[in-house]
Amino acid sequence: MLIRIDHATRYQYDRAPRLVIQLLRKTPRSCERQHVRRWRIDTDVDARIRQSEDAFGNIVHAIYTENPVDSLTVSVAGEVETGDSPGPLDGWPERQPPMVYLRTTPLTTPDEAIREFALEHSGGDQLDMLHGLMGAVRARIGFDTGATGVAHTAAEAFAVGRGVCQDHAHIFVAAARWLGVPARYVSGHLRRSDGEAEQAAAHAWAEALVEGLGWVGFDAANGVSPDESYVRIASALDYLGAAPVRGVSYGGLGERMTVSLQVRSHPQAQRQQ
Repeated sequence: MLIRIDHATRYQYDRAPRLVIQLLRKTPRSCERQHVRRWRIDTDVDARIRQSEDAFGNIVHAIYTENPVDSLTVSVAGEVETGDSPGPLDGWPERQPPMVYLRTTPLTTPDEAIREFALEHSGGDQLDMLHGLMGAVRARIGFDTGATGVAHTAAEAFAVGRGVCQDHAHIFVAAARWLGVPARYVSGHLRRSDGEAEQAAAHAWAEALVEGLGWVGFDAANGVSPDESYVRIASALDYLGAAPVRGVSYGGLGERMTVSLQVRSHPQAQRQQ
């Protein structure tokens, strides 16, 4: 499948900051499951853009404004060809040993309720156990965009019983690690099955290291493993390490942010079907 992504983030300021620094994790890598055909990052102001790689192998772009700005728009657009196999991740650079992904973070620390929940779904074949855990998280946490925010922890979302894909991923990761399975948070995009291109935010899911197979994806928000409708962008221990955008501004006042995101099948791919 050929997937087209257009992702724009706009910042407006009541008082122009002297300097804005943005760190973007919005650029995918090619691997066995996906091939990046075209990808571009632009800004509507004079800015320096520097590319690097973080400790988890994610592509990072740092954007520095050259002068004070009243507004800033960062636009990302590209096309990714995806494969139809939902199997283990292959061809992605692994910069950390598996044991790193057993570490907890403030966002993924399991409380007693999550630990008990994890133990209820432990045992048996490891892959079957993780699929069962994914289904249990989906059944336990109702999808609700107004129940949580980006700062909510896995424990807080679990207690509320509602959340978004970020919360599903954090809870799955916290439970899997408690069961001794290395797990990580993944950010990316999902082409919706209903064909709706406009989306409010990027998607998130989890990956766990399955013995004898490798890294396998688990999207607890939808109860499936990632397939050709998914574009993988970044992974880390939790949301903070894989967030599409993080940044700071100096000297400004009254920042407001709006996001525009479209994820759709490329018209060329539709004509070929």
